[in-house]
This record gives sequence, C-alpha cells and structure tokens, in this order.
Amino acid sequence: MASITQSDVTLPAVVVMGVAGSGKSVVASALAATLGARFVEGDILHPPENVARMASGLPLTDIDRKGWLDTIGSEIAAAASRGESVVAACSSLKRAYRERLRQHWGRISFVYLDIDPETARQRVSMRKGHFMPASLVESQFADLEPPAADENALTLDGSHPVAELVEASSEFLRVNRTIR
Repeated sequence: MASITQSDVTLPAVVVMGVAGSGKSVVASALAATLGARFVEGDILHPPENVARMASGLPLTDIDRKGWLDTIGSEIAAAASRGESVVAACSSLKRAYRERLRQHWGRISFVYLDIDPETARQRVSMRKGHFMPASLVESQFADLEPPAADENALTLDGSHPVAELVEASSEFLRVNRTIR
C-alpha cells in the first residue's frame, strides 16, 4: 500500500485554535466527528509541570510551550502520515506556535475561534475540574496573535453555535481543497 504524503490534499490536518474558553475542544471534537477524523485534545498533552504551573495561576512561557507544541505536532504528523484526517484543539496563540506545529506537518489549516475577554472569562469560570483558572485568561489575550492572511486560517466568531462553526469550517476546508 502506498504511503500518504502531505501532497494528498483530501486528507485534512486542522487545528482549531483560540484563547481559553473559545470553544476549541468542543468545536474540534464535533468537526472531527463530521469529517470522520482523529481528534487530538491538546490540553491532555500538556506535561505535568505545565498543568501545575497553570493550576497555580502562572501563565506558560514560550519555553514552557515548546515541548507541548512538539507533542501535538507529532500527533498530527503521525495521524496524517498514516493516512488519517486529524483535527486538533490547541490554543496556537502566536504565529511562532503555528509555525512550530507546521514543522511537524506542513499542510495544516487553522480555524481561529475569536471571542472577547469577558466571554472567555465567563466560560473558563464555569468549567469544572479544569486546570486553567479564569485568572489566566488575560495572559492568553496578551499573547494572542490572530492568524494573518497568509496562514491558511479561517476566523470565526466563537460565540456562534457549534453546528454553525463546524459547517463553516467544513466549507472552508472544501473551498481550500483540503477535503472533497
């Protein structure tokens, strides 16, 4: 059987990105189900020291995120190289983080869920059992670099219904010939 390569544009590798509380996990999971893709939850791939740091109210630094991004990038590349479509939930707040993910698999599309700080704080405050406290939401916005026009990214209003976000994401992938 021939191996699948990055030139096989019918197999999407997608990262749903945004600040904490933007709906990344919910939308990425629903998009993966719609596409019949593997879902990669970035939050569970944080090393214990990152989780402890955030749980104590300290934001992650660029250095803290490097290994975590490499783990997510490796998961994406492994799935894609096996011929699987893959959708990951990962904050990918800075362009440099998105580029780091692309070092593992160059053909990644991004779906950016844009929300305002108050909505993010409210959503994060309502989560039960998550290590990320609402006090860190501001640090997420301080680090945020929304995707530029050259990054193969779709920006969506993260306050819209999940079904609408999944539909718009699927259409974006179709138009960009990422999926049939």
